[in-house]
Amino acid sequence: MRKWILFLVPILGVAIIGCGGSQSLQSAGTGSIPKWYDNVPHDPDYLFAANTQTSQDMQLAVDKATEAARVDIGRQLQVRIEGLQKRFAEETGTGSNAQLLQMFTQAEKTVVSTTLEGSQVKRQKIVRDGMLWRAYVLVQYPIGTANEALMQQIRNNDQMYTRFRASQAFKELQDEVSRYDKYKKEQEQQQASGH
Repeated sequence: MRKWILFLVPILGVAIIGCGGSQSLQSAGTGSIPKWYDNVPHDPDYLFAANTQTSQDMQLAVDKATEAARVDIGRQLQVRIEGLQKRFAEETGTGSNAQLLQMFTQAEKTVVSTTLEGSQVKRQKIVRDGMLWRAYVLVQYPIGTANEALMQQIRNNDQMYTRFRASQAFKELQDEVSRYDKYKKEQEQQQASGH
């Protein structure tokens, strides 16, 4: 009987220590997650991405989370433009025109790689996570910026522009660009008037 007790005491001690360790780890992380992190906003005029990263350096944690969120926005933007390209191909019958689709793909890559400069951190929260800093960020990107850049890339190629201009996808893209231009002008007027 004594042997059983001597055998069970170390096992119970390890189990108690193990439970205590995981409990403190949970309380350090879960209580500080901002609500917007799990409920990323949806807006027809913006793309949003939330991300979290850790580092021993607080600013590096913010920078890493911001960069990762921008990469996610880049993926969203690519999917959005690929959908537009697919609709364009279906509407204008360019599925067999490999050269035109290649030009559109090149325009898409140019837009995705060069336009994310317009993204900005909408929200952020920085907390201690054990010995590290944890940064939560929410990055937003105005879709109108990408639409303008895509429209410019299409206009730069006469052959693609001539074919694309007749499609419904082009009309929708043009409407979105016009709406964004109007929004930008309103913002500039508000800033000029001091509001």
